[in-house]
Amino acid sequence: MRITIIGSGPAGYTAAFEAARRGCAVTLVERDSLGGVCLNRGCIPTKTLRASADAVLLAARLAEFGVTGMGAPGIDAGAVQRRKESVISILRTGLAKSCERLGISRLHGAARLRDAHTVSVRSDGEETRVEGDAVILAPGSRIRNLPGLGPDHERICDSNDALDLTEIPESCIIVGGGVIGCELAGILSAFGSRVTVVEAQERLLPLPSVDADISTLLEREMHKRKIRMLTRRTLDRVRVEDGKVRATAVPWGEGAQGDGEELEAARLFVTVGRAPDTEGLGLAEAGVRVDEHGWIGADAEFRTSVPGICAAGDALGPGRSMLAHVAAMEGLACVETLLGGHGQVDYAAVPSAIFTTPEIGCVGLTESQARAGGEEVVCATTLVRQLGKAHAMGELPGFFKIVASRGDGRLLGIHMAGAHASDMLGEATLALSLKADLWQMASTIHAHPTLSEGLFETARAALHELERSGA
Repeated sequence: MRITIIGSGPAGYTAAFEAARRGCAVTLVERDSLGGVCLNRGCIPTKTLRASADAVLLAARLAEFGVTGMGAPGIDAGAVQRRKESVISILRTGLAKSCERLGISRLHGAARLRDAHTVSVRSDGEETRVEGDAVILAPGSRIRNLPGLGPDHERICDSNDALDLTEIPESCIIVGGGVIGCELAGILSAFGSRVTVVEAQERLLPLPSVDADISTLLEREMHKRKIRMLTRRTLDRVRVEDGKVRATAVPWGEGAQGDGEELEAARLFVTVGRAPDTEGLGLAEAGVRVDEHGWIGADAEFRTSVPGICAAGDALGPGRSMLAHVAAMEGLACVETLLGGHGQVDYAAVPSAIFTTPEIGCVGLTESQARAGGEEVVCATTLVRQLGKAHAMGELPGFFKIVASRGDGRLLGIHMAGAHASDMLGEATLALSLKADLWQMASTIHAHPTLSEGLFETARAALHELERSGA
């Protein structure tokens, strides 16, 4: 089978690798840089900057570990940028070599869908037509601008601008207390910027998948680092005056009242929302159905409204999980479907890693989601500071929380905040995927001393609570 794939982010390149390994002739089309948003303007650059932030925070604490003779740590923004670009380049080169090894044909240019068998690619004024048997759409998403907050990319900036800073602003306002905003707040604060986060909802990380207890912990830890948080606020009268960004933070939401607060900063970063990156693809002309916001419609096996055309990744919209690792699984599912199978993704066990300080890892239902769904639940929590490894590392903030069915002890959700929380998501996700219960997790031997013992201890605590209730 000949498959043309539009977009080379996690959905696109994962689908390309899988299709090629299964004997398909693959053409991968990308108008920007290989790797998509994740590699070039998302996951990888932000985590590279986060690594520099972690390093400077640790350097400031070296005396705690008995390390002496070090001067006051500082940040060389230029060096940070060079390291970030080096990491991206290494990984991009790795993707290119994988394409070459697997015999994947790559085209650089703007793709336009004609039908399930034809894609035209325009580059440098010339057009190439690619013929095939099927198409996978994986164009991804782009930054969505807010009315009145259009970036000038100098003082009023978007999240892409934040990744390319060659000097650290002495102060900044971050609009949006979601994942991107909170991660950026932690990075810039570690680099020495005075940070104010403005969030319209009543808590930071106001996502259904993030337990409210985790939001409370994050707010407390950010407060310790002198990051200001203004929740249930939005910005009015944003303007640039005398080289500064000025705005009024006003109450927002039902029953909102109170006076506005004048804010001033060297930079303002807008980190709210994504939009489908499908402009110019010719979806309407080809008959591919999209919703009122432009997100591509697809069924459970990722077929679009046009036979022979599948879609994966962010362009499917927020109705599914807009995460790189989910996009990769959707790309695999597209290939399975096109080759005659039933490619599906189980969205019930989608891990979410948030690289704030401390890190956050979540999978499955939160306590409020489980109760809202009619579940009788048992919950238990273990503080990270109860673990010997945490004390040895000097990383005490955080907790583990398990949500389980009171009826049969089945694990419904696992939520963690603390050092290396993202690295412990694998066990938690596997447990939920296998529909494991408290007895199974509580009887699994966990190595000592490790942070993952927190999962063991929390499962034991939940099991004792379950047994006390007579279930």
